[in-house]
Amino acid sequence: MSTATETHRSVARPPEFEDTHESIRILGFWIFLTTDVVLFGSLFSVYAVFRNRVALGPTPHQLFSMGPVLAETLILLTSTFTCSLSLYAARSNRLKGAVAWLTVTLLLGASFVFLEIREFAGDVMAGHTWHQSAFLSGFFTLVGTHGSHVTIGIAWAIMLVLQLMSGGLTVTNRRKLYTFTLYWHFLDIVWIFLFTVVYLLGIA
Repeated sequence: MSTATETHRSVARPPEFEDTHESIRILGFWIFLTTDVVLFGSLFSVYAVFRNRVALGPTPHQLFSMGPVLAETLILLTSTFTCSLSLYAARSNRLKGAVAWLTVTLLLGASFVFLEIREFAGDVMAGHTWHQSAFLSGFFTLVGTHGSHVTIGIAWAIMLVLQLMSGGLTVTNRRKLYTFTLYWHFLDIVWIFLFTVVYLLGIA
């Protein structure tokens, strides 16, 4: 009976939570994510106020195109899945799998940022810059803040790949991969709100 109980506990408790200090760091990262929730909540509120204040600039319906946005959404959702596969591989003690899926994740993230930069560049070249209207100011700030978070995540993933390759699946590296996964999933959730509130409602 005791052996079965110990086995159940070892399966139920992920390796990154076995060390008390690493568990505290994970708690600290959750607190950091709550501050980001406040940040994006504020930006969404500003955008909601500015959404219809287009001045002499384009309306959301005139500015947005669904094709590129759907591609960005598909890429980011796929990257969230591959990020989860990386964590699953790490918890299964498969270092190569963890590194490989994390590499796929950062490449998908880079593709997402590339498409977003291309979208912004097209808007700017058409004369639709952030200072043309309150709507565009809110749009560029909200979407750009999310894009900058994804860019930071890509840099973080690159460093994490190097750390995994050099140090292996240590408790610390497992914790770093877990917190990165939390961060990446958070960005995916924010993008779902962005896709709905900014793009879908803008095009409708």
